Amino acid sequence: MRIAVSAEDARGLESAVSAHFGRCPYYVLVDVQDEAIQATEVIANPFFGQHQPGQVPALIHEQRADVMLSGGMGGRAVAFFQRYGIEPVSGAVGSVGQAVAAYLSGELRGAPPCDESVAHGHS
Repeated sequence: MRIAVSAEDARGLESAVSAHFGRCPYYVLVDVQDEAIQATEVIANPFFGQHQPGQVPALIHEQRADVMLSGGMGGRAVAFFQRYGIEPVSGAVGSVGQAVAAYLSGELRGAPPCDESVAHGHS
């Protein structure tokens, strides 16, 4: 399984999880097998600062991710990830390593749209 996590910096598992999947400078890609982390890779977000709907989900799909963890994401993003067969999960906090551990233990699940998305009618 490959888990993508929105990150504030390029420190891998030590990176802070970003509050928004599309407005983060980096993504940490975490390869997991049998609940154990096998490898990590950090990629820069080419859409940092400005992205159009669907661009980031397409990028994450190109990275062969199965799951997208983030602090928050809008309803349209959730739908894009689901169309690509990627499980969107919001509510992640702390470090990337902590978020991955919470996901693997079942503590972190689901992707309710963020407040900003609801306010803009994108839920």
